[in-house]
Amino acid sequence: MKDAVTVVGGGLAGCEAALQLCARGFAVRMYEMRPVRTTGAHTTAGLAELVCSNSLKSEAEETASGTLKAELDAMGCRLLAIARECRVPSGSALAVERERFSREVERALAAYPGFELVREEVTKLPKGPAVIATGPLTSDALAARLSELTGEENLHFYDAIAPIVELSSVDMSRAYFGGRYGRGEDYLNLPMEKEEYAAFRAELVSAKTVLLRDFEKRELFEGCMPIEEIAKRGEDAMRFGPLRPVGLRDPATGKGAYAVVQLRREDLAGDCWNLVGFQTNLTFGEQKRVFGMIPALREAEFVRYGVMHRNTYLNSSGLLNASFRFEGENVLYAAGQLTGVEGYAESIMSGLVAGVSLARELEGKPSAVAPDTTVTGALCRYVAAAATGFQPMNANFGLLPEAHGVGKKERKRFYHDRAVAAVRRFVAETGFNE
Repeated sequence: MKDAVTVVGGGLAGCEAALQLCARGFAVRMYEMRPVRTTGAHTTAGLAELVCSNSLKSEAEETASGTLKAELDAMGCRLLAIARECRVPSGSALAVERERFSREVERALAAYPGFELVREEVTKLPKGPAVIATGPLTSDALAARLSELTGEENLHFYDAIAPIVELSSVDMSRAYFGGRYGRGEDYLNLPMEKEEYAAFRAELVSAKTVLLRDFEKRELFEGCMPIEEIAKRGEDAMRFGPLRPVGLRDPATGKGAYAVVQLRREDLAGDCWNLVGFQTNLTFGEQKRVFGMIPALREAEFVRYGVMHRNTYLNSSGLLNASFRFEGENVLYAAGQLTGVEGYAESIMSGLVAGVSLARELEGKPSAVAPDTTVTGALCRYVAAAATGFQPMNANFGLLPEAHGVGKKERKRFYHDRAVAAVRRFVAETGFNE
C-alpha cells in the first residue's frame, strides 16, 4: 500500500478522486460529515448523492456536456461508468436512479481494502496529502480555515432544487409522453394554453418565497435560476426557457401548445418525476398552490418540494493551479463545486483531475493537464486563471479556442472531434491512466 491520502467530502468529486487514488494503490481515508451533521439540501447520508437533479445532462456528441463525458471516458473516469449502470430513460441525457447510484458508488469504494470512510465533520485542514471536496455546503468551520489559507473570503451564491411529483397523481388527459421533434418518449409533457400560462405566471411572480437568513446578499447562478425569478424577467421568459414549446406536439391531436412544462423520471420504475427547470424558493404551501395551476398537476402529490440552499465556492483564480492544487508547499488539492466548476459531470471531472494529479505528485511524476482544445483542459485553465471576474462555470464550447475556417453548422462537431482526438493523445503521451 502506498502513502495514505485524505479526502474530505463524499460527494461526486470526492468519490471520483478517492476511486482514482485507490485504483493506484493509495490508502484513502474519506471524511463525510453526514449524518452526524446534516445540510439544508441533502436528504440521505449516502455518498455521491445527487441533490438538485438526477440528470448528468446530455451525452450527445455535439454538445459540450457530451464532449466532456467522452473526454472523461478516455481519461478513465469511474463514476460515469457507474452512472450508466444505474441509468433511467431520459433521451440523450444520462439520468440515474439516485439511491441505486449512491449504493453502487459506496460498493465500488468499499471494494478497496485501503479505503476507510469516517463519518465526522472536519473542522481543520488535514495534515499530509489531501483533497478538499466539501462542495457547495462546506461547513462554516472548514470554510473559515480555507479563508485563512487563501487570504480570501469565500464567495457564495444560492442554488435551487426542483420538486418531484408522483406520476399516478398527474392528470394524463392533460399530458403526453414524447421528446422534442419526436425523439423518443422519455419526457412527460404538460401543455398550457395562453390563458392558463398567463394566470400561472401572475401567481408565480407574486407567490411567497422562503426568507433567506444565511447571508444578507443573494447571488443567483444562471444555471440554477429559480423558476419564479425567470418569470419575473418578462412575460415570455419562461416560454424561451424551461417552458419552451418548440418541437413538442401532442401525438394524439398533432396540436402544439403555448407553453409546455416537462417532467423527467426520477426512478427506473417511473413512479416519480421531477419538474425540469423548476428550481424554486417558494414556500412549500405556495409550491402546492401555484404549481397546482398547471392543468395536469391540479391534483399532484409532491414527493419532494423544491428548496434553495447555500452554495460556497472559492475565488479559485490565482489560488489553484490547473490541476486543482493549492499554491504553496502543502500537498493540498481541491475538487468539485468548491473550486468553481458547476455541474455534476464538471465536478466529477475535477475530482478525477485532482485525484490523478495528487497521485502523480506523490509518485514523482510531472504534472499533466489536458490540452486547452478539450473541455476538460479549458475548464481547468478557467479555474486557475479566469481572465475576468471569477464566476462558477459549466462545460461550454465558448471556453475552447476558436475554430477558424469551420462553418457554423459544422462547428460543434469539429469541437467534439478535435477534443476527443486531443484527449486521447494526451492520455497516451502522459500515461495519465497509469
